[in-house]
Order: sequence, then structure tokens, then C-alpha cells
Amino acid sequence: MENIRELQAYAYFFFTVFLTVILYAYILHLYRAEKKGTRNYEKYGKLALDDELDSAPVEPKEEMKENKEQS
Repeated sequence: MENIRELQAYAYFFFTVFLTVILYAYILHLYRAEKKGTRNYEKYGKLALDDELDSAPVEPKEEMKENKEQS
């Protein structure tokens, strides 16, 4: 019975460490994307405030990007 409890404790510890590493990697990814300029997360934050049917999209669709490149 004690072996199962030890196994659960180790699994809980390693799972917690694993999720913490994943969280920090995601935060680092967001930070780097913002620094490089590939994403502007302020636009996404304003999306919650400006959520009307006739609002402009946060990012243009891929089709619109391709049409602009061809023109």
C-alpha cells in the first residue's frame, strides 16, 4: 500500500514540475513573439472591449493577404 502512495507522490511532483516548465515556455514564447513583432497581443486584449458584428477583424484572413500580395 505504501508503494502506491510513494508512486503517486512522485508522479504528482513530476507532473507539477512538467506543467510549470510548460507554462514558463509558453510565457517565453508569447514574450518573444511580441518582441519580434510577429504578434500584437494588445489587439487581442481590445477584442473583448470591441466585440461588435461590424468591428474590424483583429487580423486579416489569409485570402485577403494573398489578394493584396497579388495586386
